[in-house]
Amino acid sequence: MAGNEKARALRDRLAKGEFILAPGIYDGISARVADKMDFPALYMTGYGATASMLGLPDAGLATYSDMVGRAEMICSITRTPLIADADTGYGGLLNVRRTVRGYEAAGVAAIQIEDQEMPKKCGHTPGRRVVPAEEMVLKIKVAVEARRHEETMIVARTDARTAHGLDEALRRATLYEAAGADVIFVESPESEAELERIGKEVSKPLLANMVEFGKTPRVEVARLKKWGFDLAIYPGLGFSVAAEAMQLAWAHLKDKGTSIGVATPQYRDMHELMGFPEVWDFEKRWAP
Repeated sequence: MAGNEKARALRDRLAKGEFILAPGIYDGISARVADKMDFPALYMTGYGATASMLGLPDAGLATYSDMVGRAEMICSITRTPLIADADTGYGGLLNVRRTVRGYEAAGVAAIQIEDQEMPKKCGHTPGRRVVPAEEMVLKIKVAVEARRHEETMIVARTDARTAHGLDEALRRATLYEAAGADVIFVESPESEAELERIGKEVSKPLLANMVEFGKTPRVEVARLKKWGFDLAIYPGLGFSVAAEAMQLAWAHLKDKGTSIGVATPQYRDMHELMGFPEVWDFEKRWAP
């Protein structure tokens, strides 16, 4: 599907009341694995993309060019609609316009922008500061106007909960709804009671971040849906299990001097996953 067709498909699923469950992907391998599994959407995690590209923390170190390039690569090899982290929009209002148009041209179906100051930080780490709500409202309005296809969705995230409390986060959520955001994302609620309250007070489609080892309790989809949530992302699950599996396998290699007997499960169809059969077919037809 073309980018705007993927965005339309995602909008249609939300409109029909389907809960959107999106695993966090961050590179070509994770994107291909998840794309084969018929999820309704995928989520390009800024944490995972920064870690896999740069080997650095998600602390505002990845640039717009880094991230839009990663989004374009992922969209080019997948058929599933992509929700993509765009941090703060990478600057002021002109930057937000460029970011939305660039992400949209890359094929992204839903573009997530947050109200942190620059440089931003991962949403479940300390020391995050937010811009005035009015500044974020302008960013949302610019983002909505900048998109070339009305199907493309703007996800507005507020990080106000940690430093300013849930009341302020919900006040901002209401402002961001009114500014035209298609999806609201209140980051880092700290209890199930807070999740329930968010679900009651936000009327636009609502996203929950079910991150490993974070501030927010992880809750089953059935309860999230009951409380009023419409989407859930799992940004850290993929890279955390991948890192643990690599560590276990390489510890075996170091200890035993061989990969024979590694207990960690291994993906046996890597050639097929990465598209080698198409390469072989091409060579049969064209190679001299």
